[in-house]
Amino acid sequence: MSELLLEANDLAKHYTVSRGLFSPKATVKALNGVSFTLAPKKTLAVVGESGCGKSTLARQLTLIEHPTRGALKISGTDAATADKATLKSLRRQVQMVFQNPFASLNPRKTVETTLAEPLLINTPMTALERRERVAALAAKVGLRPEHLRRYPHMFSGGQRQRIAIARAMILNPGIVVADEPVSALDVSIQAQILNLFMDLQDEFGTGYVFISHNLSVVEHVADEVMVMYLGTAVEIGEKKRLFAAPLHPYTRALMSATPALRKADRRERIVIHGELPSPLNPPSGCSFHKRCPLAIARCSEEVPLLREVAGRRVACHVV
Repeated sequence: MSELLLEANDLAKHYTVSRGLFSPKATVKALNGVSFTLAPKKTLAVVGESGCGKSTLARQLTLIEHPTRGALKISGTDAATADKATLKSLRRQVQMVFQNPFASLNPRKTVETTLAEPLLINTPMTALERRERVAALAAKVGLRPEHLRRYPHMFSGGQRQRIAIARAMILNPGIVVADEPVSALDVSIQAQILNLFMDLQDEFGTGYVFISHNLSVVEHVADEVMVMYLGTAVEIGEKKRLFAAPLHPYTRALMSATPALRKADRRERIVIHGELPSPLNPPSGCSFHKRCPLAIARCSEEVPLLREVAGRRVACHVV
């Protein structure tokens, strides 16, 4: 069996959309050939502005959607070619924590019922075993026994996210995809939830794919960072190297926009001009070249491929 939890190779998802009654249909390349790996007890952070393909990637990894092309191996098994029985088994190994904990919890079910439901559906556990498992995990995420009999509307946002995390961990998955899991929470609560993620990772050996636009959060939790732009990865590397010396012009711009308390940590602000191109009509060559301050003629003609530069992979002609 593979030691890697996730192996994505040229993973892509394209959608066919209608542009009107008399116009031909168009193809949106929401995810256009992304490759990466994830090992146990490691966190891969996926960053980029809205529309870059982060949420589409999350739907691929959680097997909600089938990829247009490419391979996605979960613990060595290719999910893209798996049959229904294998997919059902793989889905148990990949769980998700959503951005809005209130919207992702059933308001008509108590916490205990919500947490026990995955065990009821996916395991042969008895009712007593389910109650014991629910009580033990609830305690690990900071919920008291009396909380189990309550409904989601009776909790704060941070408590609801603890419930959502417990639900994701109840089947002891190898992989958890967290899609902006703290962006809807007060700043004072965010650190508590992030520390909870890290504590659970240490205990269970879970691998995280952590999707976020907040680089301060990413710097706190990530082992490796993948920067995405318009459906492709433009830079992938170990967190410390990437934060210390970002190479791709887009990564540099993202880093320069991150606030820093200490003057020594502040970067010279790099302003990206222009709007994010439409995925219905992406530019030729490098998708970033029309907004890039370093663009040369080659950038508008040739798509840059990821290559090894200074200990990470970068898709740029001028780096």
